[in-house]
Amino acid sequence: MYDNEKDSYWMLPGYMKGIEDAGGIPVMLPLTTDEEIILSLANTFDGFLFTGGQDINPELYGEKISDVNGEMCNERDCIEEVLFKRVVELDKPVLGICRGLQLFNVLLGGTLYQDIPTQLTSSEINHKQRPPYTEPTHNVYIAKDTLLYQILQVDTLKVNSYHHQGIKKISEKLVPAAKAEDGLIEAVIMPNKTFTLAVQWHPEFNYKLDDNNFKLFLEFVRACK
Repeated sequence: MYDNEKDSYWMLPGYMKGIEDAGGIPVMLPLTTDEEIILSLANTFDGFLFTGGQDINPELYGEKISDVNGEMCNERDCIEEVLFKRVVELDKPVLGICRGLQLFNVLLGGTLYQDIPTQLTSSEINHKQRPPYTEPTHNVYIAKDTLLYQILQVDTLKVNSYHHQGIKKISEKLVPAAKAEDGLIEAVIMPNKTFTLAVQWHPEFNYKLDDNNFKLFLEFVRACK
């Protein structure tokens, strides 16, 4: 993630440690808009985790930037657009978390709520909890015949939640793998791919406390091997 105020790159340790603890070797990629470098990165590594972070520029899904849209990073949008499209072509394992789920949907033709509290007013679920983020706050209901169900083998999972955006119109290239009680899509898969899965919640915060969340890292790393 890029911190504009401090002009620095950083990564929450849970993303890195989750992969490490699952037997993988995590590497944080550079923030670059050089397409040649991005394509080289796509060819170099075994799999890719698209993490949480800034809001995606709504122009990527055909909308104007509203007042409720949050901080963006156009350079990150650029690298992740080129990288995601290439690794999907190569059918390399891909895991998305929070922004990652939203990114997959946008780049495959879907749209987002720019702000759930003001645009999904029928929802009674608090999708942006306060710390501690290790605590689950609401249920998601997992669809059978999906990669997510194959991994977890449960119909319902209680998850943590820290996001103000979410899927509005799902891409025709994705299949919902889990939904919250208010109908918001909480996980997606891309059919006919080896491992293309994204979740809206944050397993990097509580995978040490919840075996189901650790399974996401385990199966991602296994797919990479």
